[in-house]
Amino acid sequence: MELLFAARIVLSGLLGAIIGLDRERQGSDAGVRTCMAISIGSCAFSLISLHVVNGEPTRIAAQVVSGIGFLGAGVILQVRGRIEGLTTAATLWATASVGMASAFGMYVLAILTTALIYGMLVLHHFPGWKRFTRSKCRSKNETE
Repeated sequence: MELLFAARIVLSGLLGAIIGLDRERQGSDAGVRTCMAISIGSCAFSLISLHVVNGEPTRIAAQVVSGIGFLGAGVILQVRGRIEGLTTAATLWATASVGMASAFGMYVLAILTTALIYGMLVLHHFPGWKRFTRSKCRSKNETE
């Protein structure tokens, strides 16, 4: 059983690293190591919650979600009238779900969630993506 748990933690760490790759390339403070730590930590807490005697596994899971929300709030900043860090905060929060899915043996969900998060992060690299963002509209209105 411990080998299965170890495999789940390793999987969550690898998936967390994949999510952190784009953040690292973009120069975000929450890069590979941060995303790995969040994924591994949420996986470990979830594994622990499965084995709490006379406990309810949903209690620890709920605390992981709110704890990551608190951590995410710390990366949101207001700079020159603009809000920054929302994508990073949302990425950290979603990365915790990858760790939790790995812990509960939901491997397809963990891998699919990782792929979707990573895909969301790299969308802005595609040609023509700026046409669909609000920042393009905002800059156009400012020049008029």
